[in-house]
Amino acid sequence: MRAISPPSCADSAKLRPDTILIDEPELGLHPYAVAILATLLRQASGGGKQFIVSTQSVELVNELSPQDVIVVDRKDGASVFERLDAERLKDWLEDYALGELWKMNVLGGRPSR
Repeated sequence: MRAISPPSCADSAKLRPDTILIDEPELGLHPYAVAILATLLRQASGGGKQFIVSTQSVELVNELSPQDVIVVDRKDGASVFERLDAERLKDWLEDYALGELWKMNVLGGRPSR
C-alpha cells in the first residue's frame, strides 16, 4: 500500500497531480487488502484530486458507490462511457452488491464477442 500512497504524498496533496491513472491496482492483493485499497483511494481522491482506476475485480467494485463508477462499453466501434445512476440501481442494490450486479451484466462493461 505504501507504493500507492507514500506518506510524503498522502500528507501533501500539492505533490500529487490532479489526475492519477491506475491499471488494476488490486492484482496480487489479498481480498481484505482490496477493501483497504478502496478506502485509500477514496481518502486520496479528496481535495480536487481524481483517480481513474481500471479493474476487473468484483471485490473492488463491491467497495465502491454507484457514483464512483463509470462503465465503458464498445458501441459501433467506439468506447462509450457512462456513470452509474444510483437511483436507477436503488432496487437492485437492496438485494445485491455493486460488484454482483456487474458480474450479472446489469451494469454493462462486458467484453464484446
